[in-house]
Amino acid sequence: MRHVDLCSGIGGFALGFQWAGLSKPVLFCDIEPWSRKVLAKHWPDVPIAEDVKELASDPDGLIPDCDILTAGYPCQPFSLAGKRGAEDDRHLWPYILRIVAQKRPTFCVFENVYGHVSMGLDQVLLDLETQGYASRTFIVPACAVDAHHRRDRVWIIAHTDSHREPNGPVNGSQGQRVDVGNASRCRQRGNDRRWAGQEPENGSQDVADTDHPRREKQRWPQPAQLEHQAPQCGGGWLTEPSVGRVAHGIPKRVDRLKGLGNAIVPHIAMKIGATIKAIEAQQ
Repeated sequence: MRHVDLCSGIGGFALGFQWAGLSKPVLFCDIEPWSRKVLAKHWPDVPIAEDVKELASDPDGLIPDCDILTAGYPCQPFSLAGKRGAEDDRHLWPYILRIVAQKRPTFCVFENVYGHVSMGLDQVLLDLETQGYASRTFIVPACAVDAHHRRDRVWIIAHTDSHREPNGPVNGSQGQRVDVGNASRCRQRGNDRRWAGQEPENGSQDVADTDHPRREKQRWPQPAQLEHQAPQCGGGWLTEPSVGRVAHGIPKRVDRLKGLGNAIVPHIAMKIGATIKAIEAQQ
């Protein structure tokens, strides 16, 4: 599939779909210079735009045709830590919707913070339905693919075809279940002290567990071993080396931390991509 990735970050969607053998990116877009450098390094032949709003001003002229469109659009308008409202200048959904309406990708996959459920999600789903897309939403945390932290996120998966038209009824499709990890098992573990060994003093569960027993069985690899390798979900994750929480002497440390903080979990994207690939193979 031809994949347009908006609000790309450091390429989590493209990497996960690449692991799944689903698609090849044909356009990235991200406003952060550091993220664009990472994207250019790993996908040197893919053009990278800087501004979703600019792309939305002329989708037909600036965006190639695509089969799948993704976006981890900014969470600040929906996050409990943000302004919580459409007046936030980082509210990009209307521009992304304009691009979807013009380019008509077969699949759309979006990701956002858990706070999106209580602010903005209903409007997004209504907008997609108005454009002739059937959609399903999932709350999938990072620990659903055996990561050592919670990181609840909303994932929106939407599909259309030639039988659906904008502003018309969505002809009855019950959709197919997208198995992106064992979220129910994760939630039970997330509320169980045995999952984290011991809860941190502040009671938060959305933190990495660097003392987990799995950690003792894993060897920290060199960077060359990590780059673009497809993971084996369920087989355990690599964790931090035995160093303090503040990394000293790491170039561009703030940019790296920001990039990781804004990134999606590519292992979840891989599961979604593998399911879409299987569905397409049945057509």
